[in-house]
Amino acid sequence: IASEGLKHRVFEVSLADLQGGDEDHAYRKIRLRAEDVQGKNVLTNFWGMNFTTDKLRSLVRKWQTLIEAHVDVKTTDSYTLRMFCIGFTKRRPNQVKRTCYAQSSQIRQIRRKMREIMTAQATSCDLKELVQKFIPEMIGKEIEKATSSIYPLQNVFIRKVKILKAPKFDLGKLMEVHGDYSEDVGVKLERPADETMAEPTPEVVGA
Repeated sequence: IASEGLKHRVFEVSLADLQGGDEDHAYRKIRLRAEDVQGKNVLTNFWGMNFTTDKLRSLVRKWQTLIEAHVDVKTTDSYTLRMFCIGFTKRRPNQVKRTCYAQSSQIRQIRRKMREIMTAQATSCDLKELVQKFIPEMIGKEIEKATSSIYPLQNVFIRKVKILKAPKFDLGKLMEVHGDYSEDVGVKLERPADETMAEPTPEVVGA
């Protein structure tokens, strides 16, 4: 059956397209896996997230330190994820010096804080709630706040999420995620019978 061929297929979509053309989120790529097919509707589930290359390149600048951390976490509904965090140092208020390089001991402290916050946020909720935290970048803002005493950070993002292990498929859980979805069916337009394309008559150019 054709619908069986769709199952477990992974689609990569820009978050801007999912949110009705909101260009502010165009740099986020969301991976969705088709879990079930009902009529003309494909029910998908979150299967990962990444940033576009141009967004990541635009964040990296001179005179600052790039700090990255990753951690494996398990949500309350038994999804095992690997979350990657990225952040950059910024100049302190009233700083005259152009550079803002963090010391290696500060980098280690910041990385530890990043892991702690990512683990705490992910292990306390299910996958649906966790995805809702990614979009407004709640985790990144919390990391910025928590590390400000070590070294001020800017542009802190959860830049990538991979799903390492998913629980056994449960249709009831999937329907909960989708809620009351309604079929979005287009309206058929009737064309008037007398509306025909007027073809231009070819010109004959004499020799």
